[in-house]
Amino acid sequence: MRYLQVIWDDDDLPEGNMRHVAEHGLTIDDVEHVLENPWEEGVSAGTERPCCFGYTRGGEFIIVVYEHVDDETIYPITAYEVPEPKG
Repeated sequence: MRYLQVIWDDDDLPEGNMRHVAEHGLTIDDVEHVLENPWEEGVSAGTERPCCFGYTRGGEFIIVVYEHVDDETIYPITAYEVPEPKG
């Protein structure tokens, strides 16, 4: 999955995506790394938005839930650690 632009809200926006990510102990780099190197792609069961799963550089297995803005741009909604896949 390659996007030319990932949209991030200002970090002082209470409901912004940077805050949602930071609340889960993750960084922009963590999210963008997984977006660029997904292990699996799918649809979030809770929101029915597109999502991807992957490992951060630090080894955490996370989900990134996002919205497609256009063919080259996405807007991450949130990201958080999830159990690693079995198998």
